[in-house]
Amino acid sequence: MNKKRIVILGSTGSVGVNAVKVAKHLKDEIEVVGVAARNNVELLAQQARELQCPFVVSSDPAAKQRLESLVPESCTVMTGDNAMTDLAVMPEVDVVLCAIVGTGGLTPVLGAIKAGKTIALASKEILVMAGEIVMAETAASGSVILPVDSEHSAIFQCLEGRRHEDVSKLILTASGGPFRNSTRADIECASMDHALTHPVWDMGPKVTIDSASMMNKALEIIEAKWLFDVPPEKIDVVIHPQSLIHSMVEFVDGTLLAQMSTPDMRFPIQYALTYPRKLPGGLKPFDFNKFRQISFELPDRNIFPSLDFAYSALREGGTMPAVMNAANETAVDMFRKGQIKFHEIWNIIEKSMSKHGTVKHPSLYEILEADRWAKDFAQNAASAIGVQVN
Repeated sequence: MNKKRIVILGSTGSVGVNAVKVAKHLKDEIEVVGVAARNNVELLAQQARELQCPFVVSSDPAAKQRLESLVPESCTVMTGDNAMTDLAVMPEVDVVLCAIVGTGGLTPVLGAIKAGKTIALASKEILVMAGEIVMAETAASGSVILPVDSEHSAIFQCLEGRRHEDVSKLILTASGGPFRNSTRADIECASMDHALTHPVWDMGPKVTIDSASMMNKALEIIEAKWLFDVPPEKIDVVIHPQSLIHSMVEFVDGTLLAQMSTPDMRFPIQYALTYPRKLPGGLKPFDFNKFRQISFELPDRNIFPSLDFAYSALREGGTMPAVMNAANETAVDMFRKGQIKFHEIWNIIEKSMSKHGTVKHPSLYEILEADRWAKDFAQNAASAIGVQVN
């Protein structure tokens, strides 16, 4: 059987690093054609050497000389704004795994979809920003999107072989993050260290902060709407602190299907890369002796307004989800720089959404313009809501 030939966009981030581990373990099944990232040149070059990639990409043109000094002559170095797209559309590529945090993965993924590639999608922002366009292009090209998020991978697996009309509800599980038992007063004085201390998952800083604010679940609600073609009222969220059940599907007869595993991102990454087969990947099986308790609770939307932002963005449609995403991205960056307090992330998102004039059924250009507008607006929103930016 021929190996699947893959590229990993965002290979130096948390998901990308785990994807490299999966690929190395399944080297008889998977060939990595190229790895790509913006920076962390040393790690990027190390991955290219270990995987013997014929291509390595950095979107930063200044990285070209350093990369060339660190990889074998047989490895072609590509840099610049279009380099990731050029890598993703190569004829020798079967699967494009996109693990780029933020909006940078949209253009290369759209290029890969138009080229008919299979997309292993870990970047929530792509469907949040441009779900209507992405799904239309997918249908037109015959491309396939396989979810890599643990929640969406779980739903995907629960839905396999099931009729769409039998589905009553999709239930996304959430760990609750580091502030699950916190009061609003606690959150208003939360430190950066506290926000970055996730109780279960080891993720990059942006995704970890999104988990703390529950904005990651807001993004997942919108992503689920596009991936599984369900209206927002059929998507729900439940807190499951142990993170053993990765999501559930409720059917019209009242029964539920849940997908479970120990919390390890390599499970959904591997399934997306080996689909439709399940292969032994050297990962730990579920230990019933270790995990003896499973509990659920409902999210407190008075403390965590992120979920309401998602439902509001879906009701409004058009460019509003892109604005929600961009405002969050900018606010999280401001929080990481110490310019705003944690709870002010929500204030900036709400202000940005309230001031945006939605464009219905937008073009890609209009989506990118809305993204740019929201980032600019959010940068200035701190003063508009009375926040003192350092």
